[in-house]
Amino acid sequence: ADGPFLVVDVGGGSTELVLGTWDGTAATVTAASSVDVGCVRITERCLPSDPPTPAEQKVAEEFALAVLERAFDVVPVARARTWIGVAGTMTQLSSLVLRLPSHDPALVHLSGLSDQQLHDISAELLGMTHAQRAANPTIHPGRVDVIHGGALIVRVLADELRARAGITELMVSEHDILDGIGLSIA
Repeated sequence: ADGPFLVVDVGGGSTELVLGTWDGTAATVTAASSVDVGCVRITERCLPSDPPTPAEQKVAEEFALAVLERAFDVVPVARARTWIGVAGTMTQLSSLVLRLPSHDPALVHLSGLSDQQLHDISAELLGMTHAQRAANPTIHPGRVDVIHGGALIVRVLADELRARAGITELMVSEHDILDGIGLSIA
């Protein structure tokens, strides 16, 4: 993959964006931001219906974009050439797009998800009831309540990164911040 790299972690309460480069031996962070929009927060605040109504989805999209704009003010995403998604929301979406019967880190790691795939999986999850998500064996039980909110945030990010940087694919990594902390300690 080609840098600079934008690494994104959509968590429960926040989303982190980090822009940087890798020269083969060391990483350099150019900019980083953490903003208060995550899969739990957006689901609780904007998506109360089961499944969420189109009006709720529109409010959630507007909320996500408004909060993410604060990160875009700090992180010059237009410089990014590769978008890397880490942690549970991203790996769960990859498992769903790949239609895996259960999460398989070997198949998820470095998988590429197109804008269209991200839109499709977001629409699919937002159209499902809680019971339908719970019945899907690919969805981790701890994510059933909020994965649709996370998918919506990722879809908003995909639209913004296409518009701002021309990026049309998300690369999913099984490595996350804990791996980075361990590497920095070693």
